[in-house]
Amino acid sequence: MAKDYYNILGIDKKATKDDIKKAFRKLAHQYHPDKKSGDEKKFKEINEAYTVLSDDKKRSEYDMYGQTFAGGAGPGAGGPFGQGFGGFDFSGFQQGFGGGDFEFDLGDIFGDMFGGGGGGRQKRGRDISVDIHVSFEESVFGVERKLLITKLSTCATCDGSGAKKGSAMKECKTCGGKGKVHDTKRTIMGTFSIVRPCGECAGKGKAPEHKCVDCHSAGVARGQSEVRIMVPAGIESGEVIRIAGKGEAVSGGVSGDLYIKVHVMPHKVFRREGANLSMDLDIKLSDALLSAEYTIPTVEGKTEKVLIPEGTTHGEILRMKGHGVPHQGGHRGDLLIRIAIKFPKKLSKHAREMIEKLKGEGM
Repeated sequence: MAKDYYNILGIDKKATKDDIKKAFRKLAHQYHPDKKSGDEKKFKEINEAYTVLSDDKKRSEYDMYGQTFAGGAGPGAGGPFGQGFGGFDFSGFQQGFGGGDFEFDLGDIFGDMFGGGGGGRQKRGRDISVDIHVSFEESVFGVERKLLITKLSTCATCDGSGAKKGSAMKECKTCGGKGKVHDTKRTIMGTFSIVRPCGECAGKGKAPEHKCVDCHSAGVARGQSEVRIMVPAGIESGEVIRIAGKGEAVSGGVSGDLYIKVHVMPHKVFRREGANLSMDLDIKLSDALLSAEYTIPTVEGKTEKVLIPEGTTHGEILRMKGHGVPHQGGHRGDLLIRIAIKFPKKLSKHAREMIEKLKGEGM
């Protein structure tokens, strides 16, 4: 049965070159024969599809002749066009299909997966994620924190060169200055040639005559680094702060980023409601009826007086402007005071008589 290359890669016929490359990288990584879960037959099929669809001319010819063309890709193939397809030049497919020889550049295929950069992209170090906890007050007003992070950083001894101080750089003997090496593997499905970055020179093509004693020519070394961060005022629990370039370093590339997830500790009095803060205030029934003044805490650690108006009802909210959370424009939200009237569970004889009298007056 003829093969559908688009279906093999799991893409639409309108897929862009980037879509094709992305699908190929994912599937090649999944089915690579060197992996435990690998599938050599599937891997060959994926490469066959990519060889055609990644080439504009071959893809155009494949689209023109559809699956019939796919079925006749190798020498001696049948189909209504017979061998040679009526004068069209498909010799480029012989190597991809009939020849059984496949070459993969792992620097290109897996570059994005492991922080490196294939296809001319600059290598990038791994991103780091950490969690921190801040107090409720710190989340409202902001705070500066120092974090001690264990990560790969540019080697301080050789400044990332990988060479011992004063040592010259020379052409790498392992890769001959190319920065890449070939690993050839013969299987019943054909010969697979894997191109990967040279481990001796980290893909640079040059290696130090004498290696750095601390990083052993890697250019990076694992250690503890202190990072200062500013937690902004008004941050909410679960928000993430990104600091560019403070992730792990990589030789010959740029450092990854640092992501800090902030967790805000709960407060025993205040709750967060957007830019506002809220709290509960218990008051006596008599104060609700006749008015009274109460002293309440503020998030600044001070106290303020609040007037309970005459006739305040249970659940009513009083507002103190400017005592909430800082937000854009230098303004602050408000403090919302939710009134809870505490009714007595037991009345004295005198109190009962007074309430009965009030009841008689229609109150």
